[in-house]
Amino acid sequence: MTLEQMIEQCEDAWNAFVKGDPAPAKALYSHRDDVTLANPWGPAVRGWDSVSRTLDAAATRFEDGEVTSFEVIARYMSDELACVLEIERGQARIGGAPEVAPFALRVTTAYRHEDGDWKIVLRHADPIMTPKPADARLG
Repeated sequence: MTLEQMIEQCEDAWNAFVKGDPAPAKALYSHRDDVTLANPWGPAVRGWDSVSRTLDAAATRFEDGEVTSFEVIARYMSDELACVLEIERGQARIGGAPEVAPFALRVTTAYRHEDGDWKIVLRHADPIMTPKPADARLG
């Protein structure tokens, strides 16, 4: 599979994810010990078992969702590694909310070529979309 095909599969997987189904996304991750995930609800985790559990837990927070756009900010690629920075926008019922609401995530995804296929080796997603003042606290 090419990187472009992998990115298309990721878009489909994240659409399933915001409906509460983590399985398509989990199938795209590396299962090696160095796979990492940092999502908006918890600390960064490393290793397939931790990443798998974290994806399961995060998907339970979403219902009735749809990702409406993937806005690529930057893309870097070599024969073995690729990194994509993008804004994912969509809508979903999040955390049991009664109404569907819009969301936007700043996402960095690193892909590694493993055994003939591209796999996600790092995904970091957060909701930071606006500049912070110079004196903003980060803690």
